[in-house]
Amino acid sequence: MESLSKNLARDLKDIVGSKWVLTDRDRLLAYESDGLTAYRSMPLAVVLPESTSQVSNVFKLLSQNGIKVVPRGAGTGLSGGALAEPTSVIIGTSRMNTILELDADNRRAVVQPGVINAHLSEAAAPFGLYYAPDPASQSACTIGGNVAENSGGPHCLKYGVTSRYVTGLKIVTYEGQILQLGGVGQERGSYDLVGVFVGSEGCFGMATEVEVKLLPIPESVQTLLAIFDRIEDAGRAVTSIMARGLLPAALEIVDGATIRAVEASVFAGGYPADANAALVVEFDGIEKGLSADVQKAISDCNQCGATEVLSAATAEERQKLWQGRKKAFGAMGRIATDLLVQDATVPRSHLPEVLMKISEIGERYDLNIANVFHAGDGNLHPNILFDRSDAEELEKVELASTEIMKICVDAGGTITGEHGVGHDKRAYMPLVCGVEEMKTMKKVKTVFDPHHGMNPGKVLPANI
Repeated sequence: MESLSKNLARDLKDIVGSKWVLTDRDRLLAYESDGLTAYRSMPLAVVLPESTSQVSNVFKLLSQNGIKVVPRGAGTGLSGGALAEPTSVIIGTSRMNTILELDADNRRAVVQPGVINAHLSEAAAPFGLYYAPDPASQSACTIGGNVAENSGGPHCLKYGVTSRYVTGLKIVTYEGQILQLGGVGQERGSYDLVGVFVGSEGCFGMATEVEVKLLPIPESVQTLLAIFDRIEDAGRAVTSIMARGLLPAALEIVDGATIRAVEASVFAGGYPADANAALVVEFDGIEKGLSADVQKAISDCNQCGATEVLSAATAEERQKLWQGRKKAFGAMGRIATDLLVQDATVPRSHLPEVLMKISEIGERYDLNIANVFHAGDGNLHPNILFDRSDAEELEKVELASTEIMKICVDAGGTITGEHGVGHDKRAYMPLVCGVEEMKTMKKVKTVFDPHHGMNPGKVLPANI
């Protein structure tokens, strides 16, 4: 394992403080992977700045020494996006966790990248506001990571993903240059550099301040849980609900394997353990008229074969109905030691057939595949469960994963809905992008990062 030179370590400590430069192997172990543990690599070091100026000075120092950098938030990502090469330094945002401004009158906030997603909504709640993007990991993931991945969440069906809410960014480039992109009243009539940066997966630079829009808390929320004997029937119910013109805030499917894992854990939400699928349906908005939409959704679920449809009468009951979906990934450890979460997206009408094909792939490779996903926008999350110490099983996981990607693309879908391409899916980029398109992407990266020092080995295949 390579080590940081004493002189460079000293200079980094002079910038951020000796406590905030990590070089000991035992401490670096926590940074060897993100939420996708199938890939692991120990960084050269981890640096934890607390301000834009510190990030700028750290980047200047590292770029002058030819050392590449990898921005990292909470490490909850699921594409290997925060994976660092042994010669790269991770720049963590855990100390940059301050809400700098909360402007309730204009429904906006300015935050540092290490602010936890759910904490922003908690801070805005006394003003009757909240931050809409809600990844399943929102109790742990950070706004900076959400910006990098253009994260979605269960409610992105109605409210959209992160890019809809980011209005301004302060970023630091690899050479340490500080740039202000957008912001209130800015970028009118000019290039949308904020839109270009959001979703760039840490490959253009590092966001150090994020300006976002806030929304009023909905007047009313009504949540349903429909139980099915077949996951394909739950998929048909999703298509039926959307085809009649309804717009739920969320439509989420949890399969039988996931239900049983959650119900056997401390997160148990009271789902029937013998169910093969559950569909969470949520509507929100003005109370008047909401019940009519709910009744239509119940009718669709029943016509598609639901054996039971539960409705939440209180906030506590609503939270319980969400347990199986929100806590799914945390319960997967009961099934296997390792988990590879895929993130392909397909047209809603193709959900039933694609789910059947994924099940067939699991049977053919003798792999346990659990499904929990954003069904409303066709964003699938097949969870391939395995033991990474078993080389033969690991090889089967890679083959099955490739097949899943191909069937989703063949169905008119794409390789990622919200987790990003990162390290895991870069080999699949040719499935959805031509060589010239990928070369153009590389040119855009080069505008921000001409020396290609930001987050190496991500998104684009090595031969581009």
